[in-house]
Amino acid sequence: MIGFVLRRLLQLVPVLLLASMGIWAMIYAVPGGPIGALAGENASPEQIAAATAQFGLDRPVLVQYAEWLWNALRGDFGISIRGRAPVLELIGQRLPATLQLAVAATIVSLVIGIPVAIASALRPGSWLDRVLSGWSAMALGVPTFWLGILLILVFAVELRWLPSASTYVPFWENPIGALRNVALPALTLGIYVSGILARFLRASLVSELRADYVRTARSKGLPERQIVGVHVLRNALLPFITIVGLMMANFIGGAVVTEAVFTYPGIGRLLIQAISTRDYPLIQGCIVVILMLYIAINLAVDVLYAYIDPRIDYR
Repeated sequence: MIGFVLRRLLQLVPVLLLASMGIWAMIYAVPGGPIGALAGENASPEQIAAATAQFGLDRPVLVQYAEWLWNALRGDFGISIRGRAPVLELIGQRLPATLQLAVAATIVSLVIGIPVAIASALRPGSWLDRVLSGWSAMALGVPTFWLGILLILVFAVELRWLPSASTYVPFWENPIGALRNVALPALTLGIYVSGILARFLRASLVSELRADYVRTARSKGLPERQIVGVHVLRNALLPFITIVGLMMANFIGGAVVTEAVFTYPGIGRLLIQAISTRDYPLIQGCIVVILMLYIAINLAVDVLYAYIDPRIDYR
């Protein structure tokens, strides 16, 4: 297992290198730059030239990338052009909020998705299965920004139970305040993903329930609850864990729209602000950190496989 983890970590090096090159190329392919907005509309050409030279943007792109890469290897992602602060410091201020939202959204999606999948799989073709399958399809088809606005109108505007604009409150400092602020963004993301999880787990459960070992267990008189809860669910969860890992990684990197709707101060909203101001170091830093988290979660999922299914060979 240790050898497998080390090999996967070594494989990250070329992946991150190619990703950083691609991100750098895309950033400079976009028209416009940060200096015009930073210097203001009334800035003279001399002031713009001085600001461009100050941030090293007048040098060749390859030179800028080589310098950024050398500094990044030493843990320095540069200084934000707009924020005038170290990029890692700005990301570190927003990352806990995004991680808290990702965990909450994952819990919501599991709490909804797993019971729906089990109830559908135990009675395939029944009216309950059709209703729950319809609900899963509806959850998948609703755009997250529309669902977020709907939740704001119901729970924040009409009922006044929850705030419409969410702020980050650490859970360990104020659990009630944290839940109130993360509830609507987590519901928005969790409901959508629960539809994916429910459909995937239902298909896996139906397949397992038709396996020979289930018929053998039933012929021996084992209770249905034990067959499903101990044997079927465990086998069906193996591919399901992959989906959960990918979904959680997507929560971290793909919650940009939801964070914007709720003005939630996460890394996704920070990335939008960086893109709107062409803050090149901050854009590069945000995307690289998101990519590293994405790869780390997938590595953790692969490692978790070994504990669930010892038959998997990682040599």
